[in-house]
Amino acid sequence: MILKIEGAINRYYVQTLCMVFFPGATFSESEQAGPDVPEVTVSLIREGDTVRSVATMRLGDKETRGEGASDIGPERSAARAEKIAVGRAVFAAGKAFFSYTPPWGILTGVRPAKVASELIAKGNGIRNSRAILRDEYFLNPRKAALAVSVASTEMKLTHKLPSDLCSVYIAIPFCPSRCAYCSFVSYTSGKLLSLIDEYLLELYRDIDDIFATIRELGLRVATVYIGGGTPTVLDPHQMSALLACIGKNVDPSTLLEFTVEAGRPDTITREKLDAIRMGGAGRISVNPQTLSEEVLRSIGRHHTVEEFYRAFSLAREAEIGAINVDMIAGLPEDTFRIFSDSLDKVMALAPENITVHTFCVKRSAALRQKDGIYALGSADAAKSVEYSQMRTKLAGYRPYYMYRQKNTVGNLENVGYALPGTEGLYNIFMMEELHSIFAVGAGAVTKLVRRESPAAANALIERIFMPKYPYEYLRDAARLREGDPSAGLKSKRERILSFFQGERE
Repeated sequence: MILKIEGAINRYYVQTLCMVFFPGATFSESEQAGPDVPEVTVSLIREGDTVRSVATMRLGDKETRGEGASDIGPERSAARAEKIAVGRAVFAAGKAFFSYTPPWGILTGVRPAKVASELIAKGNGIRNSRAILRDEYFLNPRKAALAVSVASTEMKLTHKLPSDLCSVYIAIPFCPSRCAYCSFVSYTSGKLLSLIDEYLLELYRDIDDIFATIRELGLRVATVYIGGGTPTVLDPHQMSALLACIGKNVDPSTLLEFTVEAGRPDTITREKLDAIRMGGAGRISVNPQTLSEEVLRSIGRHHTVEEFYRAFSLAREAEIGAINVDMIAGLPEDTFRIFSDSLDKVMALAPENITVHTFCVKRSAALRQKDGIYALGSADAAKSVEYSQMRTKLAGYRPYYMYRQKNTVGNLENVGYALPGTEGLYNIFMMEELHSIFAVGAGAVTKLVRRESPAAANALIERIFMPKYPYEYLRDAARLREGDPSAGLKSKRERILSFFQGERE
């Protein structure tokens, strides 16, 4: 795609807007014009306190034009007004070009509930916040209602929490096999799986070190989340040892939640579940994605529907407190009938949480883009997502966290539903940047969050990335943990303390 910018416009933001209408598009400075190459031009000017934008879309002989404007004022900064004006212009051009209205309007960010939260916090109330999202950001009324519902639930669950809390994420980036749609950092070959014992020894050192740093900062751990990959690729002894390492560092008086993302049903055994429960974890995920054997085969899931039922039953017998089940709408070979049937069968099991993702393929996934895979307004995916919202609501679940990704089928969302009182706090903390998430392991990203005052609306954010691959982690973890003065490399502890120094001065 060719993208031309005229004026002081954030190029990345315009790219995300373009991808709403051209899913899977790539942007290259060397792209050459041609009849099959889309071209988008966006301009921006400021006239006093009014910002105006014009966008044109061209492909072959077809061209459309859209305009947008926004006023700067007490409730809207210049930067926000510019984004809204540009968003409206691109939205209008794209809507005219494709005769298609994106369900999320001009909201392109990962966290649509954040905008809803800001509107509610400013005193707009539930009804007016929905109206603003619908009329000013062009959200489909159902999406506006969903965003406000999620924001309202998040605010209720978190508004009384102390300001000195944090969370810890622990990465187990190994899987028994790789699903065709997967873009997570996870490793499946026999050679890489043979690194697990060595990986765990290094991980224990990092766990001890990060908890020591947390104590030095005077913070308290609210949630611990073990993710992957597939953490239950560990055998029962490895799982017990990992949980024991965490347990000796955690203060149970402050811990609100401890989750193990068990994941693949074919890796779950009663012995592993007993180790998880005895290790203090009260939440797990058992993730089939679909209950269709045909769809499972098409996406490279090396387990059966029966194995899911077996794993779920074992989790119930092990008396794990809360079970989440992941589903994916819009998978290849999937249909609305298949998805709705799968969801109905999952809900018959009454898991405490159900997370409905929308199919998304990233560049690192084995399953590449196929004709129509990102079709705008994908009817089956949209019907599946709407059905999940209606069906869960009728069964007493409520949406409590949500995020979006680029290049999802139908430009749709991922939503977590929970029976009241079983919401996963870690998921909310990750989405809404309410406090720091300290992460250890290969591919893990520590997200430091600091506010100049407890009441400050905007937070300072800094991320610390660990080596992506297990063999890189094993090679570099000690150096990153301890620092390298000769190379001017600060230790992870020093970087964290330096970030928080401004708060302690």
